[in-house]
Amino acid sequence: MDSKGLITFCIVTLLIFIGWEQIFPSPKPQPAAQQSQQQQKAVAADSALTATVPVKVTTDTVQAVIDEKTGDLRHLTLLKYNAATDENKNFVLLDDQKAHTYIAQADLLDDRGQSLTKNLSYTAAQKEYTLNGDKLEVRLSAPAANGLQIDKIYTFTKNSYLINVRFDVTNQSGQPVKLDAAYRMVRDHNKPEGEGFFMYSYTGPVVYTPAGEFQKVDFSELDKDAETGRDQTEYERKTNTGWVGMTQHYFMSTWILQPKNGQSVCGNTSCQIEVKRREDNLYSAGTRVALPEIQNGTKQSTQINLYAGPQSTDSIRNIADNLELIKDYGRIYYPATALFWLMEKLHGFVGNWGWAIVLLTIIVKAVLYPLTNASYKSMAKMRAVAPKLEALKKQHGDDRMALQTAMMQMYRDEKINPLGGCLPMLLQIPVFIGLYWAIFSSVELRQAPWILWVHDLSRPDPWFILPILMAATMWFQTTLNPPPTDPIQAKMMKIMPLVFSAMFFFFPAGLVLYYVVNNLLSIAQQWYINKTIENQRLQGEVLDKK
Repeated sequence: MDSKGLITFCIVTLLIFIGWEQIFPSPKPQPAAQQSQQQQKAVAADSALTATVPVKVTTDTVQAVIDEKTGDLRHLTLLKYNAATDENKNFVLLDDQKAHTYIAQADLLDDRGQSLTKNLSYTAAQKEYTLNGDKLEVRLSAPAANGLQIDKIYTFTKNSYLINVRFDVTNQSGQPVKLDAAYRMVRDHNKPEGEGFFMYSYTGPVVYTPAGEFQKVDFSELDKDAETGRDQTEYERKTNTGWVGMTQHYFMSTWILQPKNGQSVCGNTSCQIEVKRREDNLYSAGTRVALPEIQNGTKQSTQINLYAGPQSTDSIRNIADNLELIKDYGRIYYPATALFWLMEKLHGFVGNWGWAIVLLTIIVKAVLYPLTNASYKSMAKMRAVAPKLEALKKQHGDDRMALQTAMMQMYRDEKINPLGGCLPMLLQIPVFIGLYWAIFSSVELRQAPWILWVHDLSRPDPWFILPILMAATMWFQTTLNPPPTDPIQAKMMKIMPLVFSAMFFFFPAGLVLYYVVNNLLSIAQQWYINKTIENQRLQGEVLDKK
């Protein structure tokens, strides 16, 4: 492979690295046969919705629907976020419709692990609640059964996506009672609304414990466990702190075992983490908490917090330790986190996420200047000697050995390193990928405007102006690179901007903005270096003639 072919290969490799996880995402499991029908039977059995009237709760951030019979949180609309497919509608996170099942369950279990609340019927004092102060309490009460009076209380807080779920249990059974509390997020594995070929990120169960740290539990692994009857999926099963739940692009729902600077719900024992595919083919991620023994004639309360909302760093950083890890930054969490931190600081300075991206790109470009400068100088030298290389090809014809020998001699004479343009670019790959994920995974860009026609940096450019600029700048960059001598490579270099730009028509505008600014800076830098090297070469030729 000659030097031009190597440089072409490096450029293509770089582009593939940047787009790999979007263009070729990890395979997602396919729905099992008759899964939808089984799920709907399960939903009907769990909630008995046909026999109850739902309790509707409205705050400044959410609209929740609680099944009055079971006390399950079966619908949650985020009022400050619009739907992925319709900007005129609010985003629905939890739901129990035919097309999508995603609910939060809190239950009490007896000493045999059987549900105490399954055969109970809660009732609420009213069917609709509206937050008028800082907090809103919704109490569901069940008639006494087997000597136990059970109340289930949801507490909603102003300007928050944190929901407190509490059980008040009064024991009048005549003997001590030992109970466990079980908290679960239950959902199907249908892809989230708005997810497409170029908009894929991890969806599924997540667990954080100090021992196992942050763990994703793929649906496909749970499928294998269910089909083989074995529990072999890797995740930490016991802990006394951490969190567990479900995540998807931009949004999450997690049970918090220990709030930031607070007490663990596990007490002095360990909580049990349970992630599995149920018999109805729905997936459950949650925890089982052993409660202190309730003596006869006493009342005991147990509570836990559920965060169900956006993966906004401001919202989640103070809720639980390491909750920020739930942001899907792929395999390069730390570079992406650092870059998002910088972008967040820039946003605080300029007050606009679009301009924050522009400034971030400029800063990163300046930091990487030594690497890019070395790369562009090498390519500029290759471009300057392109006529000599073409002459050597004509001189030696099909004699490849003689041509390679002459080329290496020319590189030594001209002090050119054929790998000089490629290696610095490869060293930048982690930074480029980190920037990509920092922008792609940031819910802060959702509904964030930039200028004029760009009203939402998380959606594709409605007028395709940025993608067209992306294609134009990519093409112009190819004219500044050393021209390939191989006809096939030359054609590829011309087509490549169009091929790679096609996917940018579907990318979030914030991502495309970053690449456009980066391309413009690269063009200016490479053009300047090309001119400098060319002038130096011409001056050298003049001196040689003298």
